[in-house]
Amino acid sequence: MIVADLIVKCLKKENVELVYGYPGGHILPVYESIRKQDMKHVLVRNEQSAVHNANGYARASKKVGVCLATSGPGATNMITGISTAYMDSVPLVIITGQVPLNQIGDDVFQEADIIGSTEPFTKYNYLVKNKDEVAGIIKKAFKIARTGRPGPVLIDIPKDIQLQKIRSYEYPDDIFIKGYNPVFEGHIGQIKRAANNIKKAKKPVICCGGGVLSSDAKEEVAELVRKTDIPVLVTFMGLCAFDQTNPNYIGMVGMHGENYSNKIIKESDLVIVIGSRVADRSKIDVTARSKKIIQIDIDSAEIGKNLSVDIPIVGDAKNILKDIIERIDKAPEISEWKEYICNLKGRYQEKIEETPLVNPKEAMKFASDNMSDNAILITDVGQNQFWAARNFKFYKDRMIFGSGGLGTMGYSLPASIGAKMGKPDSEVIAVMGDGGIQMLLAELGVVKEQNLDIKIIVFNNARLGMVKELQENSYGRPSVFGTIFTDSPDFEAIAKAFGLRGRTVKNNQEFEEAFKEAMDSKEAFLIEALVDSDFKTL
Repeated sequence: MIVADLIVKCLKKENVELVYGYPGGHILPVYESIRKQDMKHVLVRNEQSAVHNANGYARASKKVGVCLATSGPGATNMITGISTAYMDSVPLVIITGQVPLNQIGDDVFQEADIIGSTEPFTKYNYLVKNKDEVAGIIKKAFKIARTGRPGPVLIDIPKDIQLQKIRSYEYPDDIFIKGYNPVFEGHIGQIKRAANNIKKAKKPVICCGGGVLSSDAKEEVAELVRKTDIPVLVTFMGLCAFDQTNPNYIGMVGMHGENYSNKIIKESDLVIVIGSRVADRSKIDVTARSKKIIQIDIDSAEIGKNLSVDIPIVGDAKNILKDIIERIDKAPEISEWKEYICNLKGRYQEKIEETPLVNPKEAMKFASDNMSDNAILITDVGQNQFWAARNFKFYKDRMIFGSGGLGTMGYSLPASIGAKMGKPDSEVIAVMGDGGIQMLLAELGVVKEQNLDIKIIVFNNARLGMVKELQENSYGRPSVFGTIFTDSPDFEAIAKAFGLRGRTVKNNQEFEEAFKEAMDSKEAFLIEALVDSDFKTL
């Protein structure tokens, strides 16, 4: 067989059932092998979308997502998607074709240095130079992608290598990677310190990030709360890490979090940060002199990077939390603290904003109330992200996916395709603004082609709403420039042009009627919701 056949066989050994991609001359041998070996392939409309598809698929299915593209512009179009996955710790294997090995560096047709281009935002990448290395490289790629802090790994394969013949191969069950040794068990001394500090805390809080989900530690967080009665905050990436119907749930912390959540974390005396980088948008206030910080993360480079940490614990959150729970023999005395939090939350309840058009906050509350316990919400970037995140409730098996680290507009539509294919039995809702949908609009063709039951909500304010807010806040209202869509398209008509159902709504009642119609339809449905151009994010 040829190396291209071997590549597909190795993917099947990793239980890969489908790949997302866009073919081209220097990846054609692999595509021919995919055809011959009858592996499912989804043809995207832009290579960036292939990576977002794989991203949504990986997060929904808990598997490694796989995508392919050809050399040159095919590979470089994937860069935004790769960086998006890297920032949000999503396990992907990306396979790109490359010009023949002896032509690399000659600037031949469709040559680009994708290895050098993606080095800063892949966990690792490989340029294949020897046919005998292929099986081992693929095994390494999947191991690196899924273990430790998950992330994307890229394999660049010259076309001449793909066509070389290989007599036999051995695909190992596991492989040793020199220099790669993620730590999964926490340091016992630090675990003891953490448990002791928890037991004597007077104003403790738990802050959950996306690492809780990556390590499948939701139940361990819930058990820690049952044993200690400590209140829980979440970052945007950790929104579904704790049941929001639980009385110990407070809210989202950070730049776009609730005011009372940020006030509570500021006044606490112990913060247990689990699986969060605590970057600028989820930054917590550590001004209180008495405050102690426990940070649990599998990536040692993230511990203490963005805040001063008293008790760092490197390792898998699931394992570490189990060890901490075992060492807590009594709950801390925090009844006064919990009463204070309850009263504080009551004083900060948001008022319903009056608007003649659709109120996006109320729309998302209605959507939340009318979807199943296993619904998956995929947000884009901009005002829509926080209208959705703060008003959709997460409990039981509900999930939320969004571009939290890179802030990639256009993410939600292709990611929803991957999410629906990764977890077909879940209801999937993709929320975006009129700016975001226009970035990768053509992926509506994939929704139709794959017959996917995805509900798409486009909040249309004819603006790049969040950037407009930033302009006004920074320079005053007269500074608004370059953020206005003077001639927006008819998104309902566009949906119908792709063979999808759609409806435009102008107020809350029409939205509720359209949403019920969409949920009853059991097929893809796009709702264009008209929103006042001055409606704020928070």
